[in-house]
Amino acid sequence: MRKVILYIAMSLDGFIADEEGKVDWLMGDDESYSGDYGYEAFVRTVDTVIMGRKTYEQIVTELSPDVWVYEGMKTYVLTHKEMEDKEEITFFSGQVSELVEALKQQPGKDIWVCGGGEVIRELMKEDLIDEYWLSVMPVILGGGIRLFQGDHSTMHLHLKESRAENGAVCFTYVRRQ
Repeated sequence: MRKVILYIAMSLDGFIADEEGKVDWLMGDDESYSGDYGYEAFVRTVDTVIMGRKTYEQIVTELSPDVWVYEGMKTYVLTHKEMEDKEEITFFSGQVSELVEALKQQPGKDIWVCGGGEVIRELMKEDLIDEYWLSVMPVILGGGIRLFQGDHSTMHLHLKESRAENGAVCFTYVRRQ
């Protein structure tokens, strides 16, 4: 069965975006560093992306307005707004838990939860994230959008892998059975 994987970077103090929703602080010790913190290896394991509308809009307006960065992957954007589907992008307004359960039953590679905070918290509440791939960047923001809130039950994880890259520490955790 396909796994649902949260692959995301956060600040040392637990934020995935600053107070304005920006992510321009996502860099390690050396700003000229050309590594990818395991991204290329990770994306070879997934073929489906789930994200919230705010994350989608940030991607298409700020981060990559000219090129869809998840080309070749089926993307589901969770939204309550009426939006027109695109070739590889489906705008979904139902229950995220129902979407994830249906996707897990389909053949394919793993499913990437790309963001944002509300989507992640909903999936955590429903205990639908199988693995947590977290890159902790060497920055303390002091405020912004938190990755983890106190609105889910205690979750025990097992450390599968850890490594340091350009001042960031990358962890992979799996749910304990």
